[in-house]
Amino acid sequence: MAKKLAEPTAPARERAFLVGVELRGQNVLLTLEDSLNELTLLADTAGLVVVGQVTQRLDKPHVQTFIGPGKVEEVKILAEAAQAEVILFDDELSPRHLRELEQAFGGALRVLDRTALILDIFAQHAATSEGALQVELAQYEYRLPRLTRAWTHLARQTGGGGGRTGSAGGVGLRGPGETQLEVDRREIRRRMARLRDQLEKLRADRQQHRSHRKRSNIPVVALVGYTNAGKSTLLNCLTAANVYVADQLFATLDPTTRRVELPGGHLALFTDTVGFIQKLPTQLVEAFRATLEEIAEADLLLHVVDVTHPNAQAQALAVYQTLQDIDAAHIPVLTALNKIDRLPDPQGAQKALANYPNSVAISALRGDGLPELLQKIAEQLYEAFTPVRVYLPYQQGNLIALFHEQGQVERVENTASGVLLQGRIPNRLLARYHAFVK
Repeated sequence: MAKKLAEPTAPARERAFLVGVELRGQNVLLTLEDSLNELTLLADTAGLVVVGQVTQRLDKPHVQTFIGPGKVEEVKILAEAAQAEVILFDDELSPRHLRELEQAFGGALRVLDRTALILDIFAQHAATSEGALQVELAQYEYRLPRLTRAWTHLARQTGGGGGRTGSAGGVGLRGPGETQLEVDRREIRRRMARLRDQLEKLRADRQQHRSHRKRSNIPVVALVGYTNAGKSTLLNCLTAANVYVADQLFATLDPTTRRVELPGGHLALFTDTVGFIQKLPTQLVEAFRATLEEIAEADLLLHVVDVTHPNAQAQALAVYQTLQDIDAAHIPVLTALNKIDRLPDPQGAQKALANYPNSVAISALRGDGLPELLQKIAEQLYEAFTPVRVYLPYQQGNLIALFHEQGQVERVENTASGVLLQGRIPNRLLARYHAFVK
């Protein structure tokens, strides 16, 4: 009798113990409990299993260990009892905090913070070469000030695309009196400079594509929202774009653009972008600058909100804050309250609409409300006009001509260096004139 081969088993997941701190007077969007629940989801996405947690309320972080020596000892005892391998903090730790904590735990427990965890998730999910370069740069930005002897010789180079590893390569001989740590720091700076050069070239290519789209006068709708709100599902439903969808945080990172026909025969380009999250690492915002410019230069933002989430309004605020950080807060916003098919109360969608101005209730999964959504988008882009007063230098001849062609001119005043135009323009063009508003 043939012996049945054993099924391959998945590698055991590392066990993580969470540490959450509430700082009195700190302006946060989520409660400590909700933030730790989100950290648990992030840990699961990164391949960790959470085996316990502790919380602490402080006036300010402890200067050495963030949580203080007594709490450090408590965490160590509880984590060892739970057989944890990783201590995961819900905040970004300074280089000193990280160093002191690693010493306090004696090397038996690895210490990670929220930023490092999110960077690891991005490294796993970056599917394109541009995404991989962006994540690798963000990781180096984070690691450089935290480099210790334990990281010397750059034995592993972590980049995007699922955490690929490879040889460090290119590390030169040490100069007189130079430590290996200094050599590694110099090598990381060299790599970061190379990555920035590569990303700048990609940014220039992306800018050319955007300029071409603008010349075509087809408006761009950027889908924005908290991670896992359903943006990719919505794009798939509207365009059959076949964007990867999963019920996990940051399932997709790389932007996808598709053409959509709107009511009235109008066209628009819909771009899906990386999801936002509270405490989004500043390194990621900088590294993904070229990608986030797809949002900052859109004509309309379609803000997708998971209306079933208990912290939906706090998540929406986190999105608005990020839009301000990337200079996109001036762009008109239409809100899509998604996942109404999951609401236990059929009237829940109508109640939620009252909390969000200029909103439509939809189910991207079932297609509910999508005709109304597309009609609203068409109205925003092609029927709604906004009064403006702009001063355009003569070098902006394309914008001067566009105002006359697409807008309703009420006043023209020529000067030595430019022209003052006052009138009304379609909402889809507002972002293009933002820098010239008087």
